[in-house]
Amino acid sequence: MARFSLLSKAQQATRPEEEAPEERTPTVRAKNDEAPIFTADDAEAEDADFDSPSLDLLEAKLRVHNKLIDELDLSVLDKLDEMEMKKQVRRLVTEIVRDERIPMNQAEVANFADSVYDEMTGLGPLEPLLADPTISDILINGAKQVYVERGGELELSEAKFRDNAHLRRIVGRIVSAVGRRVDESQPLVDARLLDGSRVNAAVEPVAIDGPLVSIRKFSKKPLTLEKLISFGAMPKEVAEFLHGAVKCRVTTIISGGTGSGKTTLLNALSKAISHKERLITIEDAAELQLQQPHVARMETRPPNLEGKGEIRQRELVKNALRMRPDRVILGEVRSEEAFDMLQAMNTGHEGSMATIHANNPREAISRLEQMVAMGGLRISPEAVRHQIASAIGIIIQAQRLSDGSRRVTHITEVTGMEGDIIQMQDIFTFDRLRTEEDGTVVGEFRASGLRPKCLDEMQRRGVHLPVEYFDPSKPLLQVP
Repeated sequence: MARFSLLSKAQQATRPEEEAPEERTPTVRAKNDEAPIFTADDAEAEDADFDSPSLDLLEAKLRVHNKLIDELDLSVLDKLDEMEMKKQVRRLVTEIVRDERIPMNQAEVANFADSVYDEMTGLGPLEPLLADPTISDILINGAKQVYVERGGELELSEAKFRDNAHLRRIVGRIVSAVGRRVDESQPLVDARLLDGSRVNAAVEPVAIDGPLVSIRKFSKKPLTLEKLISFGAMPKEVAEFLHGAVKCRVTTIISGGTGSGKTTLLNALSKAISHKERLITIEDAAELQLQQPHVARMETRPPNLEGKGEIRQRELVKNALRMRPDRVILGEVRSEEAFDMLQAMNTGHEGSMATIHANNPREAISRLEQMVAMGGLRISPEAVRHQIASAIGIIIQAQRLSDGSRRVTHITEVTGMEGDIIQMQDIFTFDRLRTEEDGTVVGEFRASGLRPKCLDEMQRRGVHLPVEYFDPSKPLLQVP
């Protein structure tokens, strides 16, 4: 029987050759996916207490999975490539399904084998969701409730876990892959998948009804400014202005709420950075997908079991300044590292970038002040504002609208100080006009008519934009 090549070594040693069964071929009709994997005679011979309609496929999958683990020679399996491994697992699952008398047709067995393979080597029920390009977010509320986001709308998926322990194992597999842990002593964790997708998990005791997991999927191909224009996230004029500003080393902060597309926008804007520059990224969980060859990536480290060894963003920012960066890019500024970031932006690292959670550009400035104060430094609020006004050039506000669409709503320039107040001016804005009956938000992008202060520097560096881009008399783009 061909199955012997993957049987455990102990089983191969103890199996008498004369007792080896003859090769069996499942009884199927050629080219007919509806053919049963076992015959009617086989079904009649099954025990009378077998109740196929009530068979729990999750239970069956885990049972088949456990049986495969018992029978596979993992040292042989590791030497196979992915396609050959899938082929071998599918063949063995087909035989086990026949032996277990699980009522499935050929197509169902193929899908079942794929799910068992995912359970063995991947993330189980999450694998089909991660492979679906139409899904942007996966939100898990315990073992039996998995929501996904498609096109900005949440919907309940068919994916389920056997129980909370099963879900907990999958979470453990995710976080251990990036050197982190989640348990009762540390029930909250930020992690990432191999493709850069962001993962946040909360387990017992803080999660009452079972593990809570949020996965923000990242596109395998990072979105470009051209794609964002085609999606209506911003007009061509705004994209060209931002591209030129980043290229000319105007320090940029991207502000927005959760899921507004801040990181996506930062990735897209990074294309404007010269490939000759050295970039250092600092994140809680590495997820940026910069498009340059010279990128040094660092991420924070949580404390160990003894509560020691924690490395925060602030320490990483300080260390980054000793690593000869041309620009420092923070995935998200959220605490006292804001002061060190402002220091870097004011001491020869122009063009640095960061994201921040805020509802509008003015609030982003206020949050930066508050985060600097979190560091406990003896520095006056006026001095902090001067640091912010001299460090930051442009604030880009991203927003997720009520219909699920994501838009750049403000391009705001920081122009300096007047007294104790930081002066700002809007260059472009998105004006919401109305909401259609189906919930679609209709709006238009329009220039404010103010000439950007940074335009002179951009022209000196060879970036020339038509004056029509800043004409407020006509909308730049109306969406949808």
